[in-house]
Amino acid sequence: MLKVKVKEGKGGIERALKEYKSKVIKTRQMRELQDRKEFKKKSVTKREAKNKAIYVQKKYRKED
Repeated sequence: MLKVKVKEGKGGIERALKEYKSKVIKTRQMRELQDRKEFKKKSVTKREAKNKAIYVQKKYRKED
């Protein structure tokens, strides 16, 4: 659970919302929720990870 302290004064709630949004992005919380929305078989997740690794390798080999 993410916690953000709201400080009184200039832009208290706005600043807290901005900080909360950045924490959500940094912790990849929304991505995790989207991934857990529906079940994926282990074979599917492994295949996606393998394809991503192949893509990254091709990308960096072209630069060399």
